[in-house]
Amino acid sequence: MIRISTIFIAICMVLVAASLGLVLYAVAGISGTESAIVALTALTFLILYNAVSMRLRDRSDVGGQIADLSRGTADLARQVAEFGRRLAAIEGRIASSNSTNSDRIQSVVGEINELGGLVRQLATTVSTHEDLLAGNAPAPAPAPIARLEPEAPIDLITPFEERPAPPPLPAPPSRPAPAIQTQAANPVPAVNGRNQTQLLAALRNAIDENRIDIFLQPMVTLPQRKVRFYEAVTRLRDERDQLIAAEEFISIAEASGLIGRIDNMVMLRCVQVLRRLMVRNKDVGVFCNVAASTLGNSTTFAQCLDFLEANRALAPSLVLEFKQSTFRNLGPAETENLAALAQRGFRFSIDHVTDLRIEPRELADRGVRFIKVPATLLLDPRQASASDIHPSDLSDLLGRFGIDLIAERIEGERAVVDLLDYDVRFGQGFLFAPPRPLRPEGASATGGASPNQAQDIQGSNGSAPPSQGATSGATSAAPAQRITGNAALARRI
Repeated sequence: MIRISTIFIAICMVLVAASLGLVLYAVAGISGTESAIVALTALTFLILYNAVSMRLRDRSDVGGQIADLSRGTADLARQVAEFGRRLAAIEGRIASSNSTNSDRIQSVVGEINELGGLVRQLATTVSTHEDLLAGNAPAPAPAPIARLEPEAPIDLITPFEERPAPPPLPAPPSRPAPAIQTQAANPVPAVNGRNQTQLLAALRNAIDENRIDIFLQPMVTLPQRKVRFYEAVTRLRDERDQLIAAEEFISIAEASGLIGRIDNMVMLRCVQVLRRLMVRNKDVGVFCNVAASTLGNSTTFAQCLDFLEANRALAPSLVLEFKQSTFRNLGPAETENLAALAQRGFRFSIDHVTDLRIEPRELADRGVRFIKVPATLLLDPRQASASDIHPSDLSDLLGRFGIDLIAERIEGERAVVDLLDYDVRFGQGFLFAPPRPLRPEGASATGGASPNQAQDIQGSNGSAPPSQGATSGATSAAPAQRITGNAALARRI
């Protein structure tokens, strides 16, 4: 609606113009037509002046309002940023608290397991002595057993030693006999025609004679399928040059305490392979598997840490890979050793993933930058209800914390198409390439060295340069290659 002030101004302008016309007609003596024209002209100028002045006044008012709105928006942005900072600090405190509580729970669980083992040993000992008392002691003999303290099982033998003239006790009943019969009925599965004892002997000989081979399997980008990383797969050669996969001897190596020596040798080979690969491509990386027992053994880990410290320049390209169960069962020593590796710039990867219950923030804080999940697990529709997040959103969730998702064990093109819908950036599997051995000249870089020489190499300079034969072989083989880049590198490997 038109404001009253505007109407009043319009009336005043009309009156001023009419008065001007009347004055000219009465005083100046001009005609009525001319005086009317002058009055209309004056009225027009007054209207234009009023319109321009009102526009300028409105512009200044709008400018002031916009400035006030900008200041309010800036204040709101600062408040939102402050709230975001406080929220991030609270989340960090909660995450650290959860990590501390998890470590404490793990230590308590470990102590409970140890107490459980002691209780089982005590129960076995008490059962054995009860059998002895039932078979050799008179009827009142069980009374001393009731007064025995569980914390001192060695006191169970005291009543027999204090008897004045006891007859010689017979041998304890043969309890292990059923176990032996069970083992005879269910023998340990053989590997390459060997049982567990023979496989352990073959493993010791392979380590002593440096017959631990490295196979490389590429990891490619999706959908371009450009080789970006290689995973070092361990193979053992027996005296007949037959290959034994890591899945067949890792458990025996961990049980016998040989896994630390194997990890040292594999880590040395991975560094040598990485140096060769980086000659042609600086963006390539190598995944090296590390066992949980190596991470928890102070002596073995100290050797690995010294070697990695000497090769710290390769930290951006050397990724240390652990199992998902290893990260879920980290103790205080393993956590400290993992932090020491992360402090030196090494990145970590998680494989052998069995479920999608993943805490990306906690893993990112520990230095994890890659997670390898089987393609069948990602594409399993049952995982949508079993996990906290839908598998299709897992890649985006991990990406927010700087973790890349790698789909492994891809064996068909159909799986690749489905994984692209899940925004998976990297893939690995027999569809792209199986694990392939290094060239003979590459393996000879350390194949002729004894274990002592390999240890001397680690202790002196931290890495072993490729042999002259390997260099000359690579030079002579270069003209024969028709392809270049990563494809040529994969073909040569």
